[in-house]
Amino acid sequence: MSNSLQQFVQIISVSLQISEKQIFNAIKLLDEGATIPFISRYRKELTGGMDEVQLGDTKEQYDKLCELEKRKETILKSIDEQGKLTDELKKRIENCWNSTELEDIYLPYKPKRRTRAEIAREKGLEPLAKMIMKQNSDDVERLALSFVNDKVDSVADAVEGAKDIIAEWVNESENARIAVRKIFNYEAVISSKLVKGKEEEAQKYRDYFDMSEKLSRCSSHRLLAMRRGESEGFLRVSISPDDESHCLERLERIFVKADNESGDVVYEAVKDAYKRLLKPAIETEFASVSKEKADVEAIRVFAENLKQLLLSPPLGQKRVLGIDPGFRTGCKVVCLDAQGNLVHNETIYPHPPQNEQHQAMRKIQKMVEAYDIQAIAIGNGTAGRETEQFIQNIRYDREVKVFVVSENGASIYSASKIARDEFPDYDVTVRGAVSIGRRLMDPLAELVKIDPKSIGVGQYQHDVDQAQLKKALDQTVENAVNRVGVNLNTASKHLLTYISGLGPQLAQNIVDYRAEHGAFASRKQLLKVPKMGAKTFEQCAGFLRIPDAENPLDNSAVHPESYGIVEAMAKDLKTKVEVLVRNKELIQSINKQSYVNEKVGLPTLTDILTELEKPGRDPRNSVKVFEFDSTVKTIADLRIDMELPGIVTNITNFGAFVDIGIKENGLVHVSQMSDKYVSNPAEIVSLHQHVKVKVLEVDVVRKRVQLKLLGKL
Repeated sequence: MSNSLQQFVQIISVSLQISEKQIFNAIKLLDEGATIPFISRYRKELTGGMDEVQLGDTKEQYDKLCELEKRKETILKSIDEQGKLTDELKKRIENCWNSTELEDIYLPYKPKRRTRAEIAREKGLEPLAKMIMKQNSDDVERLALSFVNDKVDSVADAVEGAKDIIAEWVNESENARIAVRKIFNYEAVISSKLVKGKEEEAQKYRDYFDMSEKLSRCSSHRLLAMRRGESEGFLRVSISPDDESHCLERLERIFVKADNESGDVVYEAVKDAYKRLLKPAIETEFASVSKEKADVEAIRVFAENLKQLLLSPPLGQKRVLGIDPGFRTGCKVVCLDAQGNLVHNETIYPHPPQNEQHQAMRKIQKMVEAYDIQAIAIGNGTAGRETEQFIQNIRYDREVKVFVVSENGASIYSASKIARDEFPDYDVTVRGAVSIGRRLMDPLAELVKIDPKSIGVGQYQHDVDQAQLKKALDQTVENAVNRVGVNLNTASKHLLTYISGLGPQLAQNIVDYRAEHGAFASRKQLLKVPKMGAKTFEQCAGFLRIPDAENPLDNSAVHPESYGIVEAMAKDLKTKVEVLVRNKELIQSINKQSYVNEKVGLPTLTDILTELEKPGRDPRNSVKVFEFDSTVKTIADLRIDMELPGIVTNITNFGAFVDIGIKENGLVHVSQMSDKYVSNPAEIVSLHQHVKVKVLEVDVVRKRVQLKLLGKL
């Protein structure tokens, strides 16, 4: 193990409270090209059972340390080229693993633009600055007199130049920065003020027109709201200590050593350094760090919501009628077969202005009968409630379950290249209805086609670091897809793209191979797909299912590398693999310890036996029918203390939004979720959960509804 890697492992181990051996093995696997889903599922012996979150945190910290290592190399090279790199300085830089401290060390050597101090040096005033800094003289004018020349007009000019140089020394002093940073840490206050003349335009930010609070207590959503108001030109945001005199007092103690005229000049330089250089630099630093923390929190909330959404209960392979509701333009209706293929579409007009209720009712009845429909999915947007009520009032010749489905992002999908390629002969309205129907059948398979930012479960998603957001959301989608697994013979290219080790090109190659050669008969056949190597096969095979394969293990989460173990178990029991699968009695009679070897331990064997009992089991729950209160259709129908059923549509740091069947979602503030203190709303509710709420407050003008959580349905 190299010195750097050893240090990386130690740092990450301390930070995450995970043993160095686990961290080292995880990093080694990641460096070898293994994915997080693969490592967490199939390499438990090496990592001690680290889960996806721990592996993700390890990778994130490892990547940051690698970046820091590169930065150190750049800094060392820069200082060396200046001829100022001493052994002591080199050692200090090499042993530094804090980016802020590293930049503090580098600051005095950092190539500068032409500063006031640089101009003073060019005039030959650095020796004067050094004399004043010693603070031995009580006659600064006498010291400065000898520096007056054709470049320096006067004694005052010389002293001012010397002060500029001293101010730069103060700014570049590690001790000064540490001292000011420490005071900011304890005392920093973030303030926002309305930009003059913007009151009317900035109404949505009125809570922040004149607000200040301790930075350490400012929640991520408030900080991001202020920063958004600032970027839109409505607010001025600043960060500074509650009492700035503390910073000046601390700097004075560090730099002012004598009670004489030189000491007075140094104090003036210290004040200038703080106001002009140090304070703006530290404020920028704290603004950046606080924004970064807020981003991390907002991205975490978004990723958690997305994970819950992707793992929403599926209806499964049923024949579905999907409806994209509308008033004037009508309701777009599609019939889908059990595989999600579009078999029929038409438009009905049950609502104003046409009011063709009878004709629409007959059309729905005929479609349900003709296409043997088992369930109906209705989008929850405009005219959603009215359409749901209309559909509920129709009598069918069989049991047909009716579901309301979130249509967030359906319009984005319907206008996308993916949708155009899939349905080139249909317009966007038909594609939107197809997406709604398919979301009921398999939310995961349909939602992977849409940019996560368009799904409507984020918090300030356009204000956070976009690269970090994309990275987190992509990993969330990958983890969700691999957790569920996909049918190799029916999965779309977009779903396959997220399978461990694949990516867009190999996913396309699999689809092309399937189209040319027909359905895959076994996992082994994957090796015939162009560009599918042994390493990629290792990464992806365990997450791909073949329901009708000759080998039942091909439709399970048992990895092909472990087939030999299952075959040995069956042989020892004097039976065949196909007999062993799902045979609980036989499986429970197996002594796991007998099959432990150097590569396979008890964690893997436990997983294998669990999988043999229920091969290919979907970890998602089953979908439930939900009905809104029929007496509530608009915000005007709400009354204080009303108790209503609702669906959780979004979770934030400050609470959860709940759809109660009107256009506006109500907010259950975190303080109204429980009688006890709640730090994380996601611990109380989950996305798309059915809940019971009580109406606390209705603001018709601002279209805001405050709710209290009563319980789960």
